[in-house]
Amino acid sequence: MEPTTEVVAARPAPELAGFIDHYLGYRMTGYEPGLHRGLPSRHLTFIVAIGHTVDVVAQTDPGQRPANYRCVLSGLQASPAAISHSGHQEGVAIALTPLGSRTLFGVPASELWNTSLEFADVAGPVGDELWERLQGPASWPQRFAACDRLLTRLACPDRLVTPELSWAWRTLVKSGGTTNIGALATGIGWSRQHLARRFGTEFGLSPKLAARITRFERARRMIERTPSFVTIAQVAATCGYYDQAHLNRDFAELAGCSPTTWLAEEIPSVQDDPGLRG
Repeated sequence: MEPTTEVVAARPAPELAGFIDHYLGYRMTGYEPGLHRGLPSRHLTFIVAIGHTVDVVAQTDPGQRPANYRCVLSGLQASPAAISHSGHQEGVAIALTPLGSRTLFGVPASELWNTSLEFADVAGPVGDELWERLQGPASWPQRFAACDRLLTRLACPDRLVTPELSWAWRTLVKSGGTTNIGALATGIGWSRQHLARRFGTEFGLSPKLAARITRFERARRMIERTPSFVTIAQVAATCGYYDQAHLNRDFAELAGCSPTTWLAEEIPSVQDDPGLRG
């Protein structure tokens, strides 16, 4: 059987738009069984499995035991997870920003840093209901609508990240991870040390590491999507790295391999930005 990949993207309901960037429905069949790398990203990992569970055989935190998840919620991370697959994967990936953790779950994203949980352990019965609603035959629009209904039920508009930290996060992401951290602090009117302290308390990582992960994610997508005549050195320059060696070091630390190894081994990623417009 030839490998086939179906990916469908949609925006969330307006009430969720500030906290969820998009939904991505995916169905992959015919691949050889193997391991998929769950890589650091500017989004929390939030995946509702359809059929087969999400089988994490190596967590980002070596102290956390491997586990199978019907609906996995993981915080921001700075190392890869290893996910086993049978060659068939289906589910809905929810591109949850760290700004949404407090509003949807009542906890800052820092409380989810570098750990994976069954969503029902965070959201209670709504977590079980979300998984149940997405099982069985249904269209992608029907599944996305179920996500809208249930996640809107969780959202509390009174639970928001402070305006200063929201601005800092969005500015950092919009720059592709190239914003100067000192300038970011100045833009808020804080010292660099105060920004680092408040940022870490809310999101679980420093502004510098968040910028590094954002830059890495942008480079990864470019490497995956650009034509073969575009070199990794050119990608490195475009994404704000000093040189290709700098990009290679980030890949080794954040992905656990070189860019070329990752590109050769990886199946299509459900972490990808669908490029929605409007």
